[in-house]
Amino acid sequence: MSNTPLLDTVKFPADTRGFDIPQLKQLADEVRAETIDAVSVTGGHLGAGLGVVELTVALHHVFETPQDILIWDVGHQCYPHKILTGRRDRIRTLRQGGGLSGFTKRSESEYDPFGAAHASTSISAALGFAAARDAKGGNNRVVAVIGDGSMSAGMAYEAMNNAAEATSGQLMVILNDNDMSIAPPVGGMSAYLAKQVSGGTYQNIRKVGKKFVDHMPRPFRDAARKAEEYARGMIVGGTFFEELGFYYIGPIDGHDMENLVPILKNAAAITDRPVLVHVVTQKGKGYAPAESSADKLHAVVKFDVVSGKQAKAVSNAPSYTKVFGTELIKHAQADPTIMAVTAAMPSGTGLDLFGQAFPDRTFDVGIAEQHAVTFAAGLAADGMKPVCAIYSTFLQRGYDQVVHDVAIQSLPVRFAMDRAGLVGADGATHAGSFDIGFMGALPGMVLMAAADEAELAAMISTSLAIDDRPSAFRYPRGEGVGVDIPELAAPLEIGKGRIVREGTSVAILSLGTRLQESLKAADLLAAKGVSATVADARFAKPLDADLILRLAREHEALITVEEGAMGGFGAFVLQLLAEKGALDAGLKVRTLHLPDIFQDQDKPEIMYAQAGLNAEHIAAAASTALGVDASRAVRA
Repeated sequence: MSNTPLLDTVKFPADTRGFDIPQLKQLADEVRAETIDAVSVTGGHLGAGLGVVELTVALHHVFETPQDILIWDVGHQCYPHKILTGRRDRIRTLRQGGGLSGFTKRSESEYDPFGAAHASTSISAALGFAAARDAKGGNNRVVAVIGDGSMSAGMAYEAMNNAAEATSGQLMVILNDNDMSIAPPVGGMSAYLAKQVSGGTYQNIRKVGKKFVDHMPRPFRDAARKAEEYARGMIVGGTFFEELGFYYIGPIDGHDMENLVPILKNAAAITDRPVLVHVVTQKGKGYAPAESSADKLHAVVKFDVVSGKQAKAVSNAPSYTKVFGTELIKHAQADPTIMAVTAAMPSGTGLDLFGQAFPDRTFDVGIAEQHAVTFAAGLAADGMKPVCAIYSTFLQRGYDQVVHDVAIQSLPVRFAMDRAGLVGADGATHAGSFDIGFMGALPGMVLMAAADEAELAAMISTSLAIDDRPSAFRYPRGEGVGVDIPELAAPLEIGKGRIVREGTSVAILSLGTRLQESLKAADLLAAKGVSATVADARFAKPLDADLILRLAREHEALITVEEGAMGGFGAFVLQLLAEKGALDAGLKVRTLHLPDIFQDQDKPEIMYAQAGLNAEHIAAAASTALGVDASRAVRA
């Protein structure tokens, strides 16, 4: 445990309001130490939180949260915020079952007014809070903190473009620039100028000048406003934000408490237009292993605080993500038309490997899933073979483009949907629960789900061979099951599944990741005298109608199993059975899928048990369908 005498006196942000600057500096140091110590125990996002420690302390000191609204974009940097807002006693339950979320969450604390986990939503939400405040006649303040990475998404600019029109009161956006992608070098002069243009004297002069100019003809008013913006833009920059209607202040050092606090106080008093405060921070600040790491220890598992060494488990099987990256490279070596597109997740999707091999054929478009999809559509329309690799949960943001720009035009974009299904500690916001339903609803789409790493390799080959329509394949987070992968996997026959194990009484039809559990369920049933067939569907669309109807004819019961939401594979199978009259003969059908709730974070094995998708629950569902005592078919 860290030595934190000042932090020990802080239960809620109000406890910091009487602190002077030296005390705020000390508090920031102690919050940083507490964050490092906590994440070393739980794992999670580290670098981003360390980068905003001073900013977090300053914001809670200056603003009267929770009455004043503070919204963190994404929320992966919110651990210091949680420590300061009454949750320090639970901070070592981060991302654990029954513990604190790794992101902001409305149900967790009144200090989390808006939940997050996907990027670029904060300004829109803050604008909503500001407009609601205005409508109710309130006077509380609203602040959104957004990173420079999140500013790569169009939604942020849509909100900023609307801000000046949607609220007549105070609204502040903190641009947390931790990648030096926007800011020039900052220093004493920049901080001095920022203080001057945000201070009361300058603001009073502006107000007097505005009153005078308001009595002039409109052309003179417009010219005067432009002249003032231009003059400040020449000195401190920010002309682009000024054009969007924001009063720009910065850039300032986000770790310099002596300047940060007074500038935030000054900016909070500006109410005649939205304010953007440009703060430059360093990811991983104050922790040497993070500062020296290429990714600033963005996301970590448990680690040793002294060395920074992470306690990563050794696996004999490669991760699905790595399989995807390496298999795509094999194909690209022989086919120069293969291109790879991702949206700010090159390492998360395995395209960092592809990018090293083919830098000129790899495109990271930033946090802009909509653009990524349509960009890939343009590549496909001109004869290339684009593979658009996006987490299932993030692809939801580009669904309109999948429909209109890809599917309607029958363009052969290949969608690699990583993190399909449950994702453990990242919880509901990152779970890939819905892609089977929303991709399977599209006419012409070929939709596959890999049961193991060899099938993933085959599905990559299959999608690359499809040149007349879009295709998608889904695969989970984590390691494969340890099967051998061919040197170059052959394409699958489209719309054809396979029988893995023959039986007589009940058929278990699995799509994707639950195949191994389905086989274990068959073993449990066999031990109780129930003979089970296990089939691997491989395709959610087109369905293998011949296989499914054969299973329906030859078995008393049919159980479908998928790691996806209700309304997906099981619904597709039921539709087929109903259309073909296969239900008329008394076939008993059970569809097992993710529950109709948003599951909170936990260990994967616990989440699967909660969802009813482990071997015991599959066996129990089969037993119930057959009218067998379920307890006899479930492991004691």
